[in-house]
Amino acid sequence: MSTQRNILITGGAGFIGSHVVRRFVTKYPGYRIINLDALTYAGNMENLRDVEKASNYVFLKADIREAEAMNKVFTEHDIDAVIHLAAESHVDRSISDPMSFVTTNVVGTVNLLNAARVAWKGGYDGKRFYHVSTDEVYGSLHDDSLFLETTPYDPQSPYSASKAASDHFVRAYGNTYKLPFVITNCSNNYGSHQFPEKLIPLMINNIRNSKPLPVYGKGENVRDWLWVEDHAAAIDEVFHRGVNGETYNIGGHNEWKNIDLVHLLCGIMDRKLGRAEGESAKLITYVTDRAGHDLRYAIDAGKVERELGWRPSITFEQGLERTVDWYLANPDWMEHVTSGAYRDYYDAQYAAR
Repeated sequence: MSTQRNILITGGAGFIGSHVVRRFVTKYPGYRIINLDALTYAGNMENLRDVEKASNYVFLKADIREAEAMNKVFTEHDIDAVIHLAAESHVDRSISDPMSFVTTNVVGTVNLLNAARVAWKGGYDGKRFYHVSTDEVYGSLHDDSLFLETTPYDPQSPYSASKAASDHFVRAYGNTYKLPFVITNCSNNYGSHQFPEKLIPLMINNIRNSKPLPVYGKGENVRDWLWVEDHAAAIDEVFHRGVNGETYNIGGHNEWKNIDLVHLLCGIMDRKLGRAEGESAKLITYVTDRAGHDLRYAIDAGKVERELGWRPSITFEQGLERTVDWYLANPDWMEHVTSGAYRDYYDAQYAAR
């Protein structure tokens, strides 16, 4: 596809965002990709070294919380589509600092919606506002059911409440101003370039360094895991072929208890590092459970599969192997992102209780 478009991708220096930016820059040379990121603790320009010199790529350091800055971006870069990924996304941080989640996830999203509405006042033809959300807005599952696009919202943490609010604002702008939008709610992602406050890179890094592996409660919480490159492929499909006003759930058909996942990772790492079987599992340390910790998330991705033909491309075991290999091959990346402020945060969050 070579049609000229100016696509704003927010949060493009982060984990999921960098994979989306890379995919769009390389797959669609006729598109001009504007990557907007505030470069907070989870944004890392090293994530995009391989595309930073591409002729169809532009990076802007800006904050979605600043309304005038967003208006200026839309005007100066003639934005005709948005893929909005910028967000505070870690539940633990939302518990200790909920207001930062309100200002980024809610106010920031509304700033973008307002900027789009003003910039596109001449007509919505060819325009699209794509809001990337989370399965956590649906709350917690306590039976064998799955989250559907029609599942009522029941957020249980400041993080999920802020994402639910931003979803509602996107739909409200679609209803009130007829702004063309799509929303996706995705399950837990894993893969390369993920900031190590998240479970899988945290465990990989700690196993490599023979540090304790903090597991909340008894490790019974269940999550549906999706390889980040499969998520980027799904975003590609929904962006190009999704129906305006629709929501699509994206999941991996891949439920794991946290403790089982940690044991699986320990086994892979023992093999990769030449350690005796079971050695890394000795590092598992149970810590006080997170406040309001949802028991189970699981996505029914049938709609996006039926209507757009998307499906996960690899198994969890294959994805984990690739993920572990990447982190082991890129220790400098991990060292850079885990210096300074991250260490202070880690010490405060996972201190023995």
